[in-house]
Amino acid sequence: MATPDQALAGKVAVVAGATRGGGRGIARALGAAGALVYCSGRSGAGHKGMDRPETIEETVALIEQAGGRAVAVRVDHTREEEVAALAARVRRDAGRLDVLVNSIWGGDPLVDWSKTFWEVDLSGARAYVDQTMLSHLFTSRHLAPLMVEADRGLIVEVIDGHFAGYRGHILYDMTKAGLARMAYEMAMELARTNVVALSLSPGFLRSEAVLDHFGVGEANWRDAIAKDAFFAESESPLLVGRAAVALAADPDVRRKAGLIHFASDLAREYGFTDVDGRVPDFPRLFDERVREMAAGPLDDTARFLVWARYCQIHQDPERLELAMVLAKALGVEGLGVGLGSKAAVRSTK
Repeated sequence: MATPDQALAGKVAVVAGATRGGGRGIARALGAAGALVYCSGRSGAGHKGMDRPETIEETVALIEQAGGRAVAVRVDHTREEEVAALAARVRRDAGRLDVLVNSIWGGDPLVDWSKTFWEVDLSGARAYVDQTMLSHLFTSRHLAPLMVEADRGLIVEVIDGHFAGYRGHILYDMTKAGLARMAYEMAMELARTNVVALSLSPGFLRSEAVLDHFGVGEANWRDAIAKDAFFAESESPLLVGRAAVALAADPDVRRKAGLIHFASDLAREYGFTDVDGRVPDFPRLFDERVREMAAGPLDDTARFLVWARYCQIHQDPERLELAMVLAKALGVEGLGVGLGSKAAVRSTK
């Protein structure tokens, strides 16, 4: 089912964390589908964050240039009073809320990926949890009432990865797994309403920072495949945006409540594509490459990638065979392979 143009005409959305990356892509797609989009975040009105140039005002300009409607509201989502003020403004000015997207992040400067949990500096841990988790809870707490009162709406938690396994760093994993759990918890408490909460994950996202890292832009992103073969199955931020639109426009979205949904899986289900007309399949490529690597001697790079994929999939019953192959190559056979239940954490077709 292709998502028609203006499928969300007359709807109102809030995208918390609309400054860049997936949040900006979702805001742009919601605006293109006809929704009035409130774009919130800290990087705006003269304030910059994450050592990046993007602002919520730029996101609004992109939406308006495409013929949509949007409003920039600078909000520090770690400050409950500012979130409450945002909710009051939406209630006063729009009188309704149909879609809430929690895409707040800003945690990268607080994660040292080289440190194990027994080495990590925890002096910034409380600030990290405030920024990456409590900000989402504050936002849902104050904006969900607009939807509950009207008995309709969709809450989307943007996470990283649709697997049950480990994401490589204790703080990062705690947050991303916690946000997926938060969506599930909200879905359970919303079960007697027509408001739906769920999780949505992009794949290998061509965010502004990723494009800068590879020294390319969206127009010539394929030039970076020579540097990283996995980039061939990367996706623009508009793919996850179109996934959010498809979910918001689906009259049967309730059947997806509480689960984790992967943007490219939804593209195949609903019939939309990325901006280049493709539907990327990063998980397939990753699985194929690490299986090849596991067959031969592991250099440092191969060992890192095989271990990373093993961590992600070792609790996925559908990837049990691959997990065992990777475990054997790594010499970690018997380390919790196949313990998880995918049915509890992500959607099935």
